[in-house]
Amino acid sequence: MAKRKPVKVDIALQGGGSHGAFTWGVLDRLLDEDWLIIEGVSGTSAGAMNAVALTQGLCEGGPTRAKALLKDYWNAVSDSSKYSPIRRSVMDKLLGRWTLDYSPSYFASQMFGRMLSPYQFNPMDINPLREIVAESFDFDLINREDAPRLFLCATNVRTGRPKIFRQPDITCDAVMASACLPTLFKAVEIDGEAYWDGGYMGNPPLFPLIDETEARDIILVQINPFERPGIPTTPAEIENRLNEITFNGSLIKELRSVGFLYEVIHHEGLDRSAYRDAHLHMIGSESELARFGASSKLNAEHVFLDKLYELGQQTAETWLTQHGDKVGRESSWRPRVLFEESLQPAHLEPGTDRNLEKS
Repeated sequence: MAKRKPVKVDIALQGGGSHGAFTWGVLDRLLDEDWLIIEGVSGTSAGAMNAVALTQGLCEGGPTRAKALLKDYWNAVSDSSKYSPIRRSVMDKLLGRWTLDYSPSYFASQMFGRMLSPYQFNPMDINPLREIVAESFDFDLINREDAPRLFLCATNVRTGRPKIFRQPDITCDAVMASACLPTLFKAVEIDGEAYWDGGYMGNPPLFPLIDETEARDIILVQINPFERPGIPTTPAEIENRLNEITFNGSLIKELRSVGFLYEVIHHEGLDRSAYRDAHLHMIGSESELARFGASSKLNAEHVFLDKLYELGQQTAETWLTQHGDKVGRESSWRPRVLFEESLQPAHLEPGTDRNLEKS
């Protein structure tokens, strides 16, 4: 692509366990584009991990440092997984599957988790990820005034509402709250409130980026598929699909709101800056990530993370070739499917999909 004028962008990062290594690959490729000026980053769960690494790296030493910090973090995750009892079985490996569906230890952990809560089977609240986060990131740097704006989402257990952590209040606890799966770990307590994984209420949150930064382009990195082929039939498949639907629900609602805002602003000829319009872009590989299976989100083997990283790089490269020239000018992604079963803006003729592009 020819040399481009700098464009301020925001990056929104979904959570999804080890599939967050796909996002690592996407970010690694985007950081090669010096015309993309990252002003704000939002993230949830694994997306929160990538978000803090990206934010610290850009503040500490620019794109080169950000790339190195992302790599170091995911290498640390992989190294830690060597001691996990939940690993692929011989059958999984023979079949060339990255899932843990045939792993006895994975199956036992799933059954165990249905009978006991983490307050019973993990009373000391041991979480190896906390040590990785504490050692990998410098929160003084992340909270600096010159760092990109950072927004991490968690779910308030008591109120059921989203909690957005911002600088200067980004801490190790805030990151862990965003990634706290309630079936595995105790709720993270911060200032007298308890928090669970942010995926239930914002995966990832978009409106802090629209409301609190000057960038008008949001690049969403998607790792949880909106759609899956076929109907889940086993208990594990049903539970996994329910989790995907739940973790995408809040994002779909935000995307629909942004889409309706776009229609109103452009139909009425309103001032885009005053009404905080946004260009939407999405980088994802829904079919490829769905093919890996939901249980593979717990597979942190080095070879699997490298595979996800490479897929992320390739996907970002394709996206830049096909849609990079639209950044700063218009949305490259406005999926009509999100407007099905809902009232269209009044000015649109029934059955039309003007300004909506299929992803």
